[in-house]
Order: sequence, then structure tokens, then C-alpha cells
Amino acid sequence: MTSTRMTRRAFTGLALTGTAAAAAAAVLPASRAAASSSDLPPLDPTALRAAVEDLEHPPSTAARLRVGGTAGRWYGASGVADLRTRRPVTARDRVRLGSITKVFVATVVLQLVAEGRVGLDTPVRRALPGLLPDRFTPVTVAHLLNHTSGFPDHVGIPEPATAEEVFRHRFDHWTPREWVATATSGPLKFAPGTRQEYRGINYVLAALIIEGVTGRPYGEAVEARILRPLGLAHTVVPGDDPRIHGPHVHGYLATADGGLRDITVRDQSAARGEGDIISTPEDLDSMLAALFSGELLPPELSGLLFTLPPDDVRMLDGSPARYSSGLQQATVNGVTLWGKTGETYGYKNAAFSTRDQRRRFVLAYHPTAARDGEESRMIARIADLLTRVRPRAALRSSPCSVPPPSDSGSTSRSGTTRG
Repeated sequence: MTSTRMTRRAFTGLALTGTAAAAAAAVLPASRAAASSSDLPPLDPTALRAAVEDLEHPPSTAARLRVGGTAGRWYGASGVADLRTRRPVTARDRVRLGSITKVFVATVVLQLVAEGRVGLDTPVRRALPGLLPDRFTPVTVAHLLNHTSGFPDHVGIPEPATAEEVFRHRFDHWTPREWVATATSGPLKFAPGTRQEYRGINYVLAALIIEGVTGRPYGEAVEARILRPLGLAHTVVPGDDPRIHGPHVHGYLATADGGLRDITVRDQSAARGEGDIISTPEDLDSMLAALFSGELLPPELSGLLFTLPPDDVRMLDGSPARYSSGLQQATVNGVTLWGKTGETYGYKNAAFSTRDQRRRFVLAYHPTAARDGEESRMIARIADLLTRVRPRAALRSSPCSVPPPSDSGSTSRSGTTRG
């Protein structure tokens, strides 16, 4: 996803206080001190249903939440997949994942490391000869994966400030070499490995490394190594195709005249390898479960998913580093979660789990405007509900066993099962 004023990620930390009001509004850096996941609350279906059905905070067209893990399972949905037809959103509808793409790319790179085909300490200039200027020689593969590379800011790219400007640039196309050039014209911001700054360009380069090592498009490597083995039939790497095929949720942006305009079809070349994968919450939940269970990586490399840089490596604003090799750490109500958020115009997602997988959740929803922090309120209130232990008297209901929700019916459906 391009770094524009319309798309800046406000929800980068997912660390919240224990109150519902703060959970709806506070977006703070994650803390490294956390409670055990044994402190998780029981699922509250009534509260979860209300949280998913609230499509006003932020203004959204649809939402789906899938909760998994050994501490209980739940699914709920609200809204419509298509404003023109008013078709209710279903469990099988695809969405653009945005930056959750990075989890797939990091996994494949780490698999190649396990096979000895590339090293974490391999300089990126050696892995991608002729692409980067000499001054980027210190940047290694490991620096890409955990966002400690120090690449300079992009220059010469569109910076849409309004929905109308987004639509004017919706079919801008970039080759990988052109896009890399926009982020390599200046000096390094900091010595690689000494600071952390979340940057999509790191994963554009990581995807190019996959291609250089395997000799095939990075999407084919993702399909062969993750999608087919896990049976993720509804997940695709679209390449240069700007459309979403099959059942999917449309994304919309609010325009100056107060209307909503469909932004579903859009060139994704600037997000190649860092934000272009298309999937469903069910497939994403399966991917997260397999990754955390050690099905995709050997133990010594799986551990890197849950390893932050050393304490002296800070974000540019001075807060603690919060990105590992492929994942993001967040502490909510004292519970440590690992996963990733992702967004692109009309689509916002979060996929997180406790490391022991007692509680795992995937949220996919569709805010229609980008307002610094406002568009992240749904993630905040869901994360709060899934981690905050409330007094027993405050629980409005307890989970009951019901069949999984069907894909037909009203625009709001939810169900609960115990796992």
C-alpha cells in the first residue's frame, strides 16, 4: 500500500487500556510486559454481536469477525458486500488483505532461509544484484523482515489527500524497479539494525528476493508453499489483475458530495509483496493457526516470529520496537497478542492470536473514510472484548453451542461454539 495521507496507518500499536471507552479511542504503543493468556475472559456473544453490528464507529459498509482458539469460537457478520445489490456479506466473500500480505511473504523467506537458499545476514544488494545503490550495502534480509533497514522515504509518488484524488490515481502502474527507485534516491535514515520504522518497501524487496531465489513470481511461491499445502482455496496473489474475482466484498470511499464510490477495482502494483494478497477471514484464520502451530517453519525460525529487536532498538518516535520478522506485537489489557493489521482503500483487517492460540481472531471490515485513528475503532473494541476480564455480574450471557453460521439470511448473523 502506498504511503499517502489517505492511507496512513493510525492503528500501529493495538495497545489499549482496560475500559471500553479507551478501547474505542486509544491507540498506543504495545508494552512488552503482559499477563498470561490464562487470564482471558469467556466469550460474550451479546457484546461481540453488538460490536460487529456497529457500523457507525467507524462508518463502514460491512464487518465480519471470526474468533478461534481453544478458549472458544464465535463468528458474526453484519452489513452488505455490495451497496448496489444489497447482498449480505457472507463467510466466503474475499477481501483485500493489505499489509497482512507481509505475513505470507515473511513465511516464504524464512522457509528459504531454512533450506539454505538465502541467509538472514545476506546483503540485499547481493540477493538482488544491480537494484540498489552502493550506500545500501549494509542492509540485510533480516533488516527487511523486521523493518530495521533504514530506507529513506518515498519521493515522486502521488500523495492523495482526498477520495477524489485517490480515484484519479487508482490505475497508476509501477514496475518493481520503478517503485524501489522511489525509496532509494536518498541516504539511509539510520544505520541498519539500530532503529525500527515500519516500511512497505522492505517487503517489496523481500518478495523480489523470493523471485530471485526461486526463479518464479513471488505469488507462485506463496501458492506452492502455503496456499496449496494448507488448502487455502480462497486466497490468491493477484499479480497485475486489478479485480477481485469470485464472491467478494466491495470497498467504498466517501466523496466530497457525501456519496460512496466503489474503489474495489484498483491497480495494486505499488503494494506488490507488501499489501496485495486477496483472501477470506476463514483462510486467514487457518494460515495463522498453521503458522503458530509450527506447520510452516522449523522451530529455530518460527521463534523469529515472536522475537522483537533488542531493547535498545526503538521506533523513530522513541517507543519500543513492536515488529518481529513478519508479525506485530500488541498488548491489550495485559494480554500479549501477535499478528498483523492490514488496510487499503475500503478494506481494513486484523489477524491476531496469543502465542499459545488460546484466543485467536480475524476481523475484516470496510470503513469508508480515513480519519487519523477513527477507522481503527472497531479493531480496538473487538480486542478489548476478547481480552478484558469483566466482573461476573457484568457478563450479559455465556457462550452456548450452536451450529456454525450459514452463508444465507439477514445482513447480521452470528453464532457461538465452544472449542
